[in-house]
Amino acid sequence: MKKFLQNKIAESKLALPLTAAYGVIVWLASGLIGEQWWIQFACFALAAFLMMELNTIHALIRIYSRMVSCVFIMFLCMLCFLFPSIPGAITQVCFIAAMTLLFNSYQDKTATGWTYYSFLMMGIASLAFIHILFYLPILWLVMLFQLQSLSWRTWTASLLGIITPYWFWCCWLGWNEDFTPLFDHFVPLGEFSTPFDLSSLSEHHLITLSFVVLMAVTGTIHYIRKHHDDKIRIRLLYGGFMWMCLTTTAFILLQPQHYDVLIRILIINTAPLVGHFLALTHTRQTNIVFFVIIVATLIVTGYNLWM
Repeated sequence: MKKFLQNKIAESKLALPLTAAYGVIVWLASGLIGEQWWIQFACFALAAFLMMELNTIHALIRIYSRMVSCVFIMFLCMLCFLFPSIPGAITQVCFIAAMTLLFNSYQDKTATGWTYYSFLMMGIASLAFIHILFYLPILWLVMLFQLQSLSWRTWTASLLGIITPYWFWCCWLGWNEDFTPLFDHFVPLGEFSTPFDLSSLSEHHLITLSFVVLMAVTGTIHYIRKHHDDKIRIRLLYGGFMWMCLTTTAFILLQPQHYDVLIRILIINTAPLVGHFLALTHTRQTNIVFFVIIVATLIVTGYNLWM
């Protein structure tokens, strides 16, 4: 099979280091040093590492390729206008860790340990972004249909994982004899804005969202067409990514005020789909598309960075 420049780049061991260097440059250009965004940058680096582990541990691409991590870094750098957000940075790290751990429960209805730690990460994320709890039913459905690991034992473990951070918080609040912060923390769950009202989003938000959704659709169509080349386990994992992309896009449209965090979750689930497309296609047309995607990503990043 003839290898185009696309395939040589996708399979190169230099792809990830060069992309990581690109990420550092974008952060520096955004004001990393002047604004002292060290916590956010550390979360970015940790998230990139966890995406690499997600790809490696679960063999998301059947050849050696770091395209999943590379796509994640490049897409996340488009969100340079969201770099100051600490809640968003913490949530993205916890969400990737949760997905990595949860995938270990594949076809194991006794995997209470993996399930507990996965939902523990979701519980920690909810301390920074309480609306992440709306993902619980989606994750349970992924466990039921994609991972085939949902049972009364794993479901109970998931609840214990979610509750654990709050148990420690309640102990601290009890020591201070003031539970008001806990009640206030859950109040936003009942606050909703007008669905599909995107007027609060700037052009930067809308352009970035449109591009990421387009990439998610492209990756999904590609995987539906080529999924037969992968093992059944990998097909089911990618099914989970596709469901997450669909539901996250719906969440953004229904409650756009949470865009800052939801767009990160959308990118997390889009990266494997696009990475699979870029690494495992071998035609002249996809070779052109490969570079079109790179150029488009750089243009969107430049627009968000300088405008």
